[in-house]
Amino acid sequence: MSRKIWFPVLVLALSCAVAFSQAAKPATLTVDEIINKNIKAMGGLDNMRAIKTVKATGKITLAPGVDAPAILQQKRPNMVRIELTVQGKTLVQAYDGTTAWEINPFEGSSDPQKASEEDTRDLQEQADMDGPLVDYKTKGNTVELVGQEDMEGTNVYKLKLTLKNGDVRYVYIDSQSFLVLKETSKRKRQGGEIEVDTYVGDYKPVNNVMFPFSFEGKVAGRTVQQISIDSIQANVPIDDAIFKMPAAKPATRTN
Repeated sequence: MSRKIWFPVLVLALSCAVAFSQAAKPATLTVDEIINKNIKAMGGLDNMRAIKTVKATGKITLAPGVDAPAILQQKRPNMVRIELTVQGKTLVQAYDGTTAWEINPFEGSSDPQKASEEDTRDLQEQADMDGPLVDYKTKGNTVELVGQEDMEGTNVYKLKLTLKNGDVRYVYIDSQSFLVLKETSKRKRQGGEIEVDTYVGDYKPVNNVMFPFSFEGKVAGRTVQQISIDSIQANVPIDDAIFKMPAAKPATRTN
């Protein structure tokens, strides 16, 4: 959401505006009302489902001065492929609707391997082009309204989303624009569990549907990852074959 402060502003006027915004806190809606408004804000279900494929290109900032070009490709009903290039090596993760797999040269192998349980869950979630809130009951997900709260000056609805696989997400939806501003989740990393806040923004329309072009991941308030999307193309031709796990390269024979 765009928040601009115009100067000069009289102190009295600012004080009145703050008091008014506090007094005008939106009435609490039901879970389904919030989700329906979110779907409408995104462009509506018909426009969302008219998009059959998505190809997004951008970069991920892994550390100061370290940017990794990234490509995300999705295709209905439930396929996804992600490519991330760092220092000339490309990490690939994909899901074809049945099998989640990866090629990770940073682990010393260029052969495709089945993805870990954690990565499989993430890829399955990424493959859902509509997102877990749309038709959440049919998908076996549950959603609870935790309440309303202030997020850096913006009133948001906080939803607790429990996926069918048991994973829990907290989704923060702007009470005015009804776009998602943040998502909080717990991730297993290096034998432990960390809580990650993902801030979502810079929404732009693509084929009449709003897509976020900016993501920022934070752990304990510290930025650990930033994603900047350069372009998103909808309904471009994408071959199913790119989502399927390739055969391992034959071993090189030595005499």
